[in-house]
Amino acid sequence: MRIALLPVLLLPLAAVAQAVKPGPIFDAHMHYNVEARSVISPPQVLALWRKVGIGAVLATSRPNDGTLDLIAQQAPDIQIVPFLRPYIKQPDRHDWFSNNRAVEQYVEQELKRGIYRGIGEFHIFGADADAPYMARIARLAKERGLWLHAHADEDAVERILRHAPGVKLIWAHTGMSTSLDKVEQMFAEHPNIVGELSYRGDIEEGGVLNPRWKQLMLKYPDRFLLGTDTWITPRWGQVEELIAGYRRLLAQLPPEVADRIAYRNGAAMFGLR
Repeated sequence: MRIALLPVLLLPLAAVAQAVKPGPIFDAHMHYNVEARSVISPPQVLALWRKVGIGAVLATSRPNDGTLDLIAQQAPDIQIVPFLRPYIKQPDRHDWFSNNRAVEQYVEQELKRGIYRGIGEFHIFGADADAPYMARIARLAKERGLWLHAHADEDAVERILRHAPGVKLIWAHTGMSTSLDKVEQMFAEHPNIVGELSYRGDIEEGGVLNPRWKQLMLKYPDRFLLGTDTWITPRWGQVEELIAGYRRLLAQLPPEVADRIAYRNGAAMFGLR
């Protein structure tokens, strides 16, 4: 018995804790789009999440039927936070905000379900964020206490926040290519922004957490979320790899900060257990 335990005892305590029971992940950027539904079924999605330790999900889909299918599984061990995505079909991402009456009617009808905790993920860039419908959505979200989930540059984010000061916003990919100096400035100026980290290619190099990113995470431990962003069907085949990568990065942070970014920030935002 002593021989069997010896390799474990020689591991660093943090490694032992992770080896025994890695903490849950809140996936704050997931799409279960119509294309994926023909490849991976709702039970298979849940089985994948259990395998990698995803305990809660911010769920969106195009159209929203995929999200409704996941909710219908009624999995007690995986909490689903549904967001209303304003896309009926893929091309809507380009003009959903610009006199697209079909989208406006769709969003209006979906909101009547009364289940959605936010609107998005939607794409919006630069001056397009001053479109009347974008302003209307921002104000509606503020009035109803909904989150926005915006795939946007910093210019568009700032315009949205001017339309509805204080509206709560998840910044998809934390701007993706926005400089970290600008990210820090945005966080300092707008405490209602939370950054989601998928597709930020500068977070690590060779498996090592970028020191500048680490500094931001330590400064704003309650302002970041993780996401797999399964926006195309092949990304579902990468979920295990993506979560493993996040766990590698989290292991380079103090446990309290890692727990917040992994799960507790999302749980606090949406009142999850």
